[in-house]
Order: sequence, then C-alpha cells, then structure tokens
Amino acid sequence: MTDEPSQQTEQGSTSEAGGGEDIGHREMANAIRALAMDAVERAKSGHPGMPMGMADVATVLWRHFLRFDPRHPEWPDRDRFVLSAGHGSMLLYALLHLTGYARPTMEDIRNFRQLGSPCAGHPEYGELPGIETTTGPLGQGIATAVGMAIAERLEAARNPEICDHRTFVIASDGDLMEGISHEAAALAGHLRLNRLIVLWDDNGISIDGSTRLATSE
Repeated sequence: MTDEPSQQTEQGSTSEAGGGEDIGHREMANAIRALAMDAVERAKSGHPGMPMGMADVATVLWRHFLRFDPRHPEWPDRDRFVLSAGHGSMLLYALLHLTGYARPTMEDIRNFRQLGSPCAGHPEYGELPGIETTTGPLGQGIATAVGMAIAERLEAARNPEICDHRTFVIASDGDLMEGISHEAAALAGHLRLNRLIVLWDDNGISIDGSTRLATSE
C-alpha cells in the first residue's frame, strides 16, 4: 500500500492537489451547473436538475472535506465519494474534470450519453478514475457505500496507521424510497458506522412527480 500523498491536507484536497488553477466557490459551482446543462442539452437526454441543485453542496465537499489526489486516484486511503443518485452523473463528471483528474476531458463530456463514451448516463466503475462504484438502480449506491464503510472499519482495526478514510454519499429522494436503502441504513445505524456520511438531496420530487404521491416520511 502507498503512503498518503504529501500534498493532501487534513480537511481535504487542496487546489494544488487538484492540479488546476485555484478558483472560488461560486465559480466552481457555476461551472458544474454550466457543464451539466450543456452536456444534457447536447445529448438531448439526461438529468440536469440534480447537478444544478447540488452544485454548491458538492463544491464545499470536494474543496474542503473530501481527501483525494487526482494524480494518484488509486491512493488506498482516499475518501470515497459515491453518487448514489446516479442519474445526476454530470455532477460527478464535472467534479472530476474541474478538480484535475486526467479524464473526463472536455471531449469526453461533449460525448455525454453517447455510445462508447466514458461519460455514460449513469456512472460506471472502471470507465473513469474517481468513479468508486457503478450507480444506476436507486438505492444501490448507498448500500455499496455501507459496505465500503464496513471495509474501512475492518482495515482500520488491522492497520490504523494507514487507514482512516471516510465514505461520502449523495442520495436522492428516490434513493431513500427504495427498500435496499432502508436495509442498508438500518445496518449502518446498528453498526454505528460513524465514518459514513450521507448527504440527502431533499428536493421533494422523483421521476413520478412529488414524493407526496408515494411517501409521507
């Protein structure tokens, strides 16, 4: 296993680690929105709402809390980021592009949702560095993240000097309406997985319309 990259900070990846020019919060969040809008419009298909709505949240997370190094995407003790709301994939592609990962390039993003593009409609593990898991079926991402948090706890118990990362999730209303997410959340609570952080995009809407049509939780 490799050592922690020297440019990492305690709070998260620095702009230096991101490999790019230091831009402000508003500029980065608006760049995420613009990339999402343009990619979906060009593809004539996709979900721009979630990337636009969560751009500020994701910007704060990736700029100030998430520990990662785009030059060493396989760093074992990196924090894990799981976009359980995989339909909002342009949020993740924009973040990877803006924080200095070698891919996706602008050409990759221009080919969003096209046959053979690494920027698929839902994130696919192995297509791009920085995609920790495939997310498509709602609830799958949060369940996988619980498994990642369990794995971190087991490894940290064996090797605490080299394992202390966190797992962050962005989940949607539709995610949390799925049965698998209920089971995963119950297990996470039972095991007290305090290094698992779930951010809920509580916008009150799913593909069927208002969440009031199906749930009152």
